[in-house]
Amino acid sequence: MSFVFAAEGDFDPQHEFLLEEWIPIHIGPLDMSVNKAVVYLWVGGLATIFLGIWLMRFGLSLKPDRRQTAGEAIYELVQSQIAESSLPSKALRLWFPYVASLFLFIWVVNIVGFLPLPISNDTYEVFGVDLPTFGIYAATANLSVTLALALITFAATHVEGIRYNGVRRYLKSWIPEGVPGPLLALIVPLEIISQFMRLISLSVRLFANMLAGHMLILVMLGLIFIFSSWFLIPISVVAGTVIYLFEVGIVVTIQAFVFALLSAIYIGAAIEPEH
Repeated sequence: MSFVFAAEGDFDPQHEFLLEEWIPIHIGPLDMSVNKAVVYLWVGGLATIFLGIWLMRFGLSLKPDRRQTAGEAIYELVQSQIAESSLPSKALRLWFPYVASLFLFIWVVNIVGFLPLPISNDTYEVFGVDLPTFGIYAATANLSVTLALALITFAATHVEGIRYNGVRRYLKSWIPEGVPGPLLALIVPLEIISQFMRLISLSVRLFANMLAGHMLILVMLGLIFIFSSWFLIPISVVAGTVIYLFEVGIVVTIQAFVFALLSAIYIGAAIEPEH
C-alpha cells in the first residue's frame, strides 16, 4: 500500500497488489522474476534469522533480561501449545524445529508487511532522483507465497505418513474402520479430496486474512482522496488506525499460530493415524 495516491477519482485498491517484474528471470515456462513480493520475502527471511539469533543465542544468562524472556516465551508457546499438543513424542525432535521456524517466519513476514518500507513500484522525485515511496505490503497477502508454504507441509505430511507406516497402512488409515464395501467408492474419492482441501485451507486462510486487513486499511485511507472531504479525514484515520492496530496486535500472531498448529496436527496425524 503506497503512501502516494493517484489523482482524485483514480484510486484503485487492487493496483497496490499488482506485482510488476523488477528483475525478469524466465526459465522455460517458469517465471522466477524478482518482484515486490520476493523482496518482502527476502526481508522477512533475513529478519527472521536475525531475530532468532538475537533472541536465543546472544547473552543468555540464568537471570534472563526482557530479550531472553521474550525468546523463552516464544519457545514455550511453540513447544507446549503447538508441538507437544499435536506431534507424537517420537517426532518432536525432528519436527519441532520446522513448526517453530514456520511460526516465527510467518509472524515476522506478517509484521514486516505492516511496517512502512521504501519497497514500492511508485516513486517520487527529490533533486532529480527518483526514490521509492514508503508503503506497506504483506508477502503473505500473495496466494503464491502461502501456497508454497502449504505445499511444504502437505509434502511433509504424506512423506512422514508413509515413512512411519508404510504405503499400505498409511493409505488404509484414510478410510474409517467398518465402512461397508459398497460405500468405499464414495468414501475414497471424498477422502482424497479432503487431503487436497487441507492444502487449500492452509494457504487460503492466511492469504485471505492478510489481504483483507491490508485492503481495509487501504480503503479507509483511500476514502480521503476519493471524496476529498475534510470531514472524512478524522473518521478515516481513526478507523484505519484501529484496523492497523488490530491486525498488528492480534491477527498477525493468530494467523502464524494457526498455520503452524495445523501443520503440526497434519504431520502428527499422518505419523500416528490411529490418534
